[in-house]
Amino acid sequence: MATCYRRVVSHRLRDGIAIALAVLAISAGVAALFFGRADPGIQIGRADDQVVVQWVSGGAQAHRDGVLPGMVVVSVNGVQLLDLPHTEYVDTGQVDADGNAIEPQPSITPSQPTLIPISDDALAALLQDGISSLETIEPWDLERGSADAWLVRDYFYSDAELEASAFPFAFGVVLLLAGVWLLRTGFGGSQLQPLAIPLATAVAAPFLVSPVDAAAIPGARTIASLILIAAMVPLAEGLSRLIEREAERRFVARIVGIAALVAVAAALATTGSDGVPVGAVRVLLIGAIPLMAGVAAAGPVGLTRLQAAQQSSGRLLESTELAVAGATPLFALATGRDTYLFPLSLWLAVIALAGRFTIKPLARLATRAQLQRDLIVAATEAERARVAAEIHDDALQELTLLVRRLDSAGDAEGAEIARTVSDRLRAICGDLRLPILDDLGVGPALDWLVLRIERLAGGEVRLERADGTRPPPDVELAFFRIAQEALSNAVKHGQPPIVVRYRATEAGASLSIDDAGPGIPPDAGRAAEAEGHFGLLNMEQRAQQIGAILDVRTWPAGGTHVALEWRPR
Repeated sequence: MATCYRRVVSHRLRDGIAIALAVLAISAGVAALFFGRADPGIQIGRADDQVVVQWVSGGAQAHRDGVLPGMVVVSVNGVQLLDLPHTEYVDTGQVDADGNAIEPQPSITPSQPTLIPISDDALAALLQDGISSLETIEPWDLERGSADAWLVRDYFYSDAELEASAFPFAFGVVLLLAGVWLLRTGFGGSQLQPLAIPLATAVAAPFLVSPVDAAAIPGARTIASLILIAAMVPLAEGLSRLIEREAERRFVARIVGIAALVAVAAALATTGSDGVPVGAVRVLLIGAIPLMAGVAAAGPVGLTRLQAAQQSSGRLLESTELAVAGATPLFALATGRDTYLFPLSLWLAVIALAGRFTIKPLARLATRAQLQRDLIVAATEAERARVAAEIHDDALQELTLLVRRLDSAGDAEGAEIARTVSDRLRAICGDLRLPILDDLGVGPALDWLVLRIERLAGGEVRLERADGTRPPPDVELAFFRIAQEALSNAVKHGQPPIVVRYRATEAGASLSIDDAGPGIPPDAGRAAEAEGHFGLLNMEQRAQQIGAILDVRTWPAGGTHVALEWRPR
């Protein structure tokens, strides 16, 4: 109950943080649209009495136009800062001997490049509202140029880029609302329903803060980067919680935390006037936060995993959902502001097509396989209960009467034989359906099972248990049946000592059985099925039914290791 409560509180807290970040991103985008201005990404300052370009933001419009640091500024916002020698034709007002006006004579003014004085305060006031027009010249062109040939470059900037960011901003709002609704209705799969708000926020955030990126507000891009980093964290935290093994979950949480800190440090680092990582570096640093968590939650995809997918289509489907969820924000971060919003639109189209032609058929297959498995397990348990009831209510009752009659008749030998048969039938009833399992739980049931197996094993069978809580009844039943099968195999194919370890806490339950035999062959499962023995298959089906992990392997030094781990969802 306490675990369930903590899970609900954590889920609500994560959703609350994601909603707050979405509201923050929308507010920042609206503020930038109303109060922002064009930002070509240029910083201008003095160098050796000249006004020069000191810094150009990578990825900004000025960078794309070819503006480079070190260029000398000829004019900015229509104000001349450098007067270059140029040819002027001066009318002398004189006439020749025939009375005709003498043609104007060429004159070079000034004789050399001349700085037009401007104070620091006047320059700061000139740049206060940003840069709308700019004329520059390279230093070497300034040295080599002449009055007839100066290679001056003209640039003009407007609020067009900021105005164009209104479209991706509106798309982000629609994406946020539609994403939450679709994911909440199960469109993205059952695994992603609890992550609807964090996932929609992480994907929509790059579009919601796009006006901030285009605005020339001091520190705006740093703020945008920090909002994006924060928007990725709730999704990464939710994906990390879906990692099955606690040790791996903690490791991934640390890695995600380190990635977030590195991204924050990069956003605050001095990489320009506003200290913002740009381009591919920004995309990779921020996108790696949910991507690593999604890939880790999906789990490794190796040859063994793909082969197991034939019997566990549902698990493979869930892994695909988690990997896609972790990767989608990366595509959103890499998307430009064009009308078609590549590459996110292409990525979503690929997901839709894959869902239509691959994932949905796989989901139907997984549902059908799960239903068949559950029916088999339920039918098996029902048949066990029926046989146990018939033995108890019929055969055992008659044997009890027979024992009394034989005792009354003085046939001690016949009565002893009848008692032995009765005891064996009671043991069989216990195997079929053990009352102690229902009444006291799987821990005491394992005590009974180990004592019974030790008489058959001819050696030490030891149980180590720490069960402070009881899992749900279906989980206890699966643990007991798997322990029955594993101990039976250990007696038949292994050697004592046999060690059984069982642990149950509010965070989950685990079971391991180790023997000192030669170990299990790699193809034991297929060989047993071919011979009509389905013990390993039954163990796998019971583990899948409760959503647990079953691991059967051989120790390098010999001996079979069977491990079962279950965690509540």
